Amino acid sequence: MIEPGAWLGLLGGGQLGRMFAMAAQSMGYRVAVLDPAADGPAASVADRHLQGDYLDPERLRELADTCRGVTTEFENVPADSLRFLAARCTVSPAAECVAVAQDRLAEKTFLSRHGFPVAPFAAVSGSESLERALADSPSLLPGILKASRFGYDGKGQARVADAESARAALAAFAGEPCVLEAFLPLVRELSVVVARGFDGEVRTFPVAENHHQDGILDVTVAPARIPGSLAAQAREAALGVAEALDYRGVLCVEFFVLADGRLVVNEIAPRPHNSGHYTIDACVSSQFDQQVRVLAGAPLGDTSQLAPAVMVNILGEAWQHAGGEPEWSAVLRDPRAKLHLYGKREARPGRKMGHLTVLGDSIEDALERALAIREVLKPLRQPAQAIPR
Repeated sequence: MIEPGAWLGLLGGGQLGRMFAMAAQSMGYRVAVLDPAADGPAASVADRHLQGDYLDPERLRELADTCRGVTTEFENVPADSLRFLAARCTVSPAAECVAVAQDRLAEKTFLSRHGFPVAPFAAVSGSESLERALADSPSLLPGILKASRFGYDGKGQARVADAESARAALAAFAGEPCVLEAFLPLVRELSVVVARGFDGEVRTFPVAENHHQDGILDVTVAPARIPGSLAAQAREAALGVAEALDYRGVLCVEFFVLADGRLVVNEIAPRPHNSGHYTIDACVSSQFDQQVRVLAGAPLGDTSQLAPAVMVNILGEAWQHAGGEPEWSAVLRDPRAKLHLYGKREARPGRKMGHLTVLGDSIEDALERALAIREVLKPLRQPAQAIPR
């Protein structure tokens, strides 16, 4: 075990890194962050900030010489960086796991090959392969054309209703390798955060229910309002994905629940996840506590949920609406609301600036109060459809 007092390293300087650093520091570790940005959310709280490119061998060597273990806070860290570090210190997750998760085609192929249900899909490397996919699998339309790499929060994807719109979307991606995925009639979106240690010990957090707007997570309800049998199925599938990957670290598996009740894996994230932020305030151990424990080789923490919770993302639109700083008293007036701001200096539309979590005596109680606070903050992005209460 890497004992408290040692240095832990982080590739990436965003809000997930900030929350990891704070969790690690609360356990007595010191944290070094490698990030190209001069001042990111993680760098502002880290004990040391190494500014540099993720593939800079000098900076990577400095990180490895400083730290006993290194983890990541986003999936687009180059796998070669993780391989470089793994030869010098403990690394979680492994480069091979990240390489699968950061490429949608590799991810879909991996899941399908291991028997996990996914939406019908086809690889699209250019106009010829698109025409072949449309001819061989007409059921792929209507669908979603997704760039294979570097897509998140709705970026790098386009809804396509017919062959003409699919061709136009492919042209807009300017030759990037893509995946064409059939659009499924879903009734709910779920996620499960899994922690898996180097010794094989595993824990799952309660299943979360997610509501998106414009591809960005808007509201998470935990635990999800689903039958216990479906929750058990989701947790079992998430554990199965982690085991198939031989994953060591914190992993999120996102699911679609279809109209016929079937569960389909949407995608995987090799890191803590936005939908798991409720665990900071609502669970005995948070997803970031678990990330620290896995990296340090410590026993995993208890993932029991202490109270029903609703998490609401706060986007840059809240600042636009307020014409400056939002009315935070609207959040803090509720004694069971917890405000988390990420320290980002520029509020841009669609940018995640923070989140709030409301604890309740019941899901209905927490949801009612969370949505009331959200309405006062009035971010301009409203849900496409009302969140069922």
